[in-house]
Amino acid sequence: MSNKRASDAPLIRIRRRDTAAVAALGSLVLVLFWLFGELGFLETVVAIATIAALSTFYYLTVSTTINPAVGNQALRARDGDEVDEAQRAKVMLENLPNPVLLIGAGGRIEIANPAAREFLGLEAVTGHLSAVLRQPQVLEAVSAALRGQTVAPVEYSIMAPVESHVRAHVAPLASHRDPSMPWRAMLVLSDETSIKRADRMRADFLANASHELRTPLASLAGFIETLRGHAKDDPDARDRFLAIMFDQTERMQRLINDLLSLSRVEMDEHVPPNGTADLGAIIDDVVDVLRPQISEKSIKLDLQVEPALAIGDRDQLLEVVMNLVENAIKYSGAGSTVEIRLSGHLGRDQAERPGLTLGPEASRLTLAAPASEPGDRFVAVRIRDGGQGIERRNLPRLSERFYRVDGQKSGPREGTGLGLAIVKHIITRHRGGFTVESRPGAGSIFSVFLPMPESSRKNPD
Repeated sequence: MSNKRASDAPLIRIRRRDTAAVAALGSLVLVLFWLFGELGFLETVVAIATIAALSTFYYLTVSTTINPAVGNQALRARDGDEVDEAQRAKVMLENLPNPVLLIGAGGRIEIANPAAREFLGLEAVTGHLSAVLRQPQVLEAVSAALRGQTVAPVEYSIMAPVESHVRAHVAPLASHRDPSMPWRAMLVLSDETSIKRADRMRADFLANASHELRTPLASLAGFIETLRGHAKDDPDARDRFLAIMFDQTERMQRLINDLLSLSRVEMDEHVPPNGTADLGAIIDDVVDVLRPQISEKSIKLDLQVEPALAIGDRDQLLEVVMNLVENAIKYSGAGSTVEIRLSGHLGRDQAERPGLTLGPEASRLTLAAPASEPGDRFVAVRIRDGGQGIERRNLPRLSERFYRVDGQKSGPREGTGLGLAIVKHIITRHRGGFTVESRPGAGSIFSVFLPMPESSRKNPD
């Protein structure tokens, strides 16, 4: 009962105050009528006494005439509903996965949920929208919404540090309390990179597969026709043709696998990985797998590996090292040396330098470069082959799809021309760097460097 009375106390006080005020006002009016001669003295006294008696009765009984539920609901409606609604709206906004911003007069950011702050790199919800989003079409749409105009969604693309596609939805908002207040604009950003990449992946896959598979399929059809014809009774020709057919089938299988791998990497290129990988263990695994090829060509392997962790997807980094080491073995001469170096805790300048050198006449090119801060630390993998080297004019095209350097012989297992393209896309996804240095007659050095996790940066030993 005491809790109930306590919850009713504010409304009771209001009612009693209003009763006293009405009684005082009524008594004053009666006195004025008596002063101006409209009422007699006795009538005035009786009327004031009546008002006082009724007011006193209501003043004493007001607590029993109030419905507590109705009274409390009225108070909550007046004092608490708007606060509750605002709190619920804030919680919903904070948990939305899509970036949402409220833009006020002059294009200043008033509200930005966590997704928006992460997407735009906002450290604090201050400043002008044009300072963090330099997209003229979006800014024009926001300006129109601030004038109360309805605008259509706007699409824009960002090409650096990685390609991404965004759709911006802009809606004008008017104040429900005061229609005379300036308009505001709600900006919702939707990342459609995965959709765009999926569409392009399907188109590219069909175009590349149909182009690259046409020649080996035509060869297989010709060999099969020959084996069914005059060569069917020739054991030597049959064995020779079957060996060629087997090589062509293997090449098609490698091509399909590389195309699928490249498509998967491109799909996720705009989403950086958040795991960690032990590059020393990855190099050991790659060397174990390629040991038969190393022995077959009597390759001497010079390994200098120190423990080093990198931020990344282990399977993809394994693919990077596998591609680079396998290329070094394929393009190195029999009995030559392949050098592999792994070092960590490098600054950006140290990581970009090849470490191994081919002399002052060597040509060097950066195929992919990260956006880094001065304090970032990197781990670098450098692989030097014992091959013929690559001319300067060919270096810019090394990471193109299906590009093969003229005159390079890789042996019976001809490459698909996709390996370095896969490496570049994986390194770009990992926000790392990819460089090449080469000199004809002296071989080539391929280097990749990747950001180290924060914990490893603090413990260089």
